[in-house]
Amino acid sequence: MSAIIFPVGAVSAIGLLCAVMLTVVSKLMSVSEDERVTELRDILPGANCGACGYAGCDGYAAALVSDGAKTNLCVPGSDAVSRQISDLLGVQFEDVIERIAVCHCGGTSAAVERKMEYDGIMSCAAAKTLYGGAGACQYGCIGYGDCEKVCPNGAVCIDDGVARINPRRCTGCGLCAKACPNGIISTLPDYVSTVIKCSSRDKGADVRKKCKSGCIACMRCVRECPKEAISVINNLAVIDYAKCGGCGHCAEVCVSGCVKIANYAGAFNKSK
Repeated sequence: MSAIIFPVGAVSAIGLLCAVMLTVVSKLMSVSEDERVTELRDILPGANCGACGYAGCDGYAAALVSDGAKTNLCVPGSDAVSRQISDLLGVQFEDVIERIAVCHCGGTSAAVERKMEYDGIMSCAAAKTLYGGAGACQYGCIGYGDCEKVCPNGAVCIDDGVARINPRRCTGCGLCAKACPNGIISTLPDYVSTVIKCSSRDKGADVRKKCKSGCIACMRCVRECPKEAISVINNLAVIDYAKCGGCGHCAEVCVSGCVKIANYAGAFNKSK
């Protein structure tokens, strides 16, 4: 019996000693967390989208306390969250520039040519690895809804083969943009009214063969913009929103109809 009791007792004593040592070390080496970090974390919406530039809400909360990060970086939380953060930290309130996600593609099933019949995993990321999906345009929306799956607000849907975003539901978190393997979704300030619904960088003749709605870089919008806010870069029209006055003339003269005018006021500015 002693042959069993002694080893068991020795192991128990060693375990107890280690437990005591770990408890003492944890107390001596512990770093107390500022209570404000926890309070800030409770204020933040918990989307963990990274739109603030930090690794989720925990990272932003810590940066607000330790690094003096700006209080208006939480786009999904909008002004309400920014105001609560400012009140808690005792600093001046800063307005949040609300953003909305926009899909830069007009390649509906009627507009875009198909190069093959895709029979695989219904995922844009998966289809991207197989000749870029079924559509002839390698830059366009693949259309299998990776963006729709990650949207926490139900703002994204696939309609007629292309992603469509409901700005009234969009909080600008940007998760859909990160999920898009072709990078055709971006977040823009929600005061914009003019958007280029194309991402192709092919030459005009090639664009015409693949998609009826694509930008052919004809330069007409560039020539007729009264604010000189449009330029063509890599065969694609690009809008400088710092100059754009939102007159809509570019949409009127666009021969392919890829320039769209709409009210893109997001979830926090529905009354615009």
